[in-house]
Amino acid sequence: MVISIYPTISYDIAVAITAASIILTWFVLTLRNRNNKSKGHDEKLFKQPPPRGACANCGKEGDDVNNICNKCKQVKYCNATCKKKHRSKHKKHCEEHVRLAAELNDKELFKQPPPKEECPICFLRIPSNIPGTNQAQQLLHTGSKYQSCCGKVICSGCIHAPLYDNQGNKVDNQKCPFCRTPTPTSIEEGIERLKKRIEAEDSIAMYCLGLYHFRGEGGLAQDYTKALKLYHRAGKLGNAVAYNNIGFAYYNGEGVEVDKKKAVHYWELAAMRGDAQARHNLGCIERDAGNIDRAQKHYMIAIRDGYAYSLNEIKVMYSHGCTAKEDYTEALQLYQTYLGEIKSDQRDKAAAANEDNRFY
Repeated sequence: MVISIYPTISYDIAVAITAASIILTWFVLTLRNRNNKSKGHDEKLFKQPPPRGACANCGKEGDDVNNICNKCKQVKYCNATCKKKHRSKHKKHCEEHVRLAAELNDKELFKQPPPKEECPICFLRIPSNIPGTNQAQQLLHTGSKYQSCCGKVICSGCIHAPLYDNQGNKVDNQKCPFCRTPTPTSIEEGIERLKKRIEAEDSIAMYCLGLYHFRGEGGLAQDYTKALKLYHRAGKLGNAVAYNNIGFAYYNGEGVEVDKKKAVHYWELAAMRGDAQARHNLGCIERDAGNIDRAQKHYMIAIRDGYAYSLNEIKVMYSHGCTAKEDYTEALQLYQTYLGEIKSDQRDKAAAANEDNRFY
């Protein structure tokens, strides 16, 4: 016999009310536990973190708190003992930070950089830089030249294009095609113009003067310190080639100790700013490390920027079965697209003239 606590109502209604009471009690208890957990989470969340520069383990502050986590570089310790004690607590955060940092870096690293700027005269894309050793090779291989008078980069076609007066007669062409300033008559005059451009925060002028110091050319003594200082200034202003040269300095130990990690770091900075040679170097490093997929990504981006050496690497990879036929075909198409963007009859004539004169 069931005794109802609700004698004045039916059995079914009593059961329903009892069930509802049980559910309500469960809900209240669950909500209370959740609030307690939330409170505990909030206490952890809003807990005042150690001050900047304080030991992550003991909270000690001071100039001697300089033992940094080797992986994430995000926390400091006052000594190796605190670092060891805190390792188990910091490990998960450290690994997550390193993983996210690597993902973000790759996202930026493997972006196709914007196309090179256009020639201010013919408005065609400036060819990508493949460093030469003198003016003739610059015109022949890079297809452009920096003008120290106005700070413009002019394509070889416009530099060598003949000028005519109102009667159709050819006139003296020994002037800048853009600002019409006479060409420097000596290397010393050209260097003085570079120094004036540097005062105007011209990153290309900084790079060029740095190159003179690095090689000991133009009447300047070889000075790696001055060269690297100028390269760093130029790089901070966005000059990709300057960062590429810093990478080479660290890779070869010129003016600095050999440091392959720093070389890769500066090549990554240069590649993200659009330097095709630095991009190719990164591809070669990944290839040598056995990271074929990453190497191919670098090569493809460099090919789109006109770097023929990267196209040859894709060809070699295809011949050894390391990449698919479709990838090699895509590489050829990317390079043809680049050639179509920079091609002009006047540039072809300039290149042919330099080849015929053979003054390089």
